[in-house]
Amino acid sequence: MRRLIAPAVLLLLLAGCTTAPDGTEDRPDGPRWQPRPGTAWQWQLSGRLDTSVDVPVYDIDGFDQSARAVAALHREDRKVICYLSTGAWEDWRPDAAKFPRSVLGRGNGWEGERWLDIRRTDVLEPLMAARLDMCRDKGFDAVEPDNMDGYQNRTGFPLTARDQLRYNRLIARLAHERGLAVGLKNDLDQIPELVGDFDFAVNEQCAQYGECAALSPFVKAGKAVFHVEYELPTRRFCAESRRLRLSSMLKKYELGAWRRAC
Repeated sequence: MRRLIAPAVLLLLLAGCTTAPDGTEDRPDGPRWQPRPGTAWQWQLSGRLDTSVDVPVYDIDGFDQSARAVAALHREDRKVICYLSTGAWEDWRPDAAKFPRSVLGRGNGWEGERWLDIRRTDVLEPLMAARLDMCRDKGFDAVEPDNMDGYQNRTGFPLTARDQLRYNRLIARLAHERGLAVGLKNDLDQIPELVGDFDFAVNEQCAQYGECAALSPFVKAGKAVFHVEYELPTRRFCAESRRLRLSSMLKKYELGAWRRAC
């Protein structure tokens, strides 16, 4: 039920919020970043980091990029998102040996990666907390946790929707405890349950599969949807993206510096 706010109270609330040049709002209840719908972004996970793209948000690899790189982006008034895989194991990461074999499942389609048994929060929570500590300590503003929809895939484990909700909320809580904003990656079917737990969304290929409208709860909540397509030309999805107020661009699968924004 919608609550009515007295005009005097509304003025006080508005006085406690400020809008930043990057289209975000400072939250009156704390310093956590909140990206607004339509905020432009760059997503680069491979190759030498190119900081010349004139956008207010960069999403970069949390392990591969240094605190110095984050600080350099901050000097250009950019917000910086820390990419992590939280639902799959990657054999090249420096903490890979800390994951017991019992939590490693089937491959997820990418070389060197295997799904994690997200039911095993006794094992995974301290490992993910340490990764989020790294993001915080490097100065990131937010985290993009990847592989957050294992329950819809052949992971090697009998994961349920309930298991996924529990794990995704755990990751969101761990991020928020460290002052980091957190994005829901894909997992479209659980958006109605999770939109309140996450500060923005990151989506791949919703236009190709006719699913972009499912992201509307984030936009309606005043939260950005950072969206990419890989196989469709921009003329096939940009008009709908603008209508839905998504932050959309065309990228190549390797997620290098190249981009073509709507």
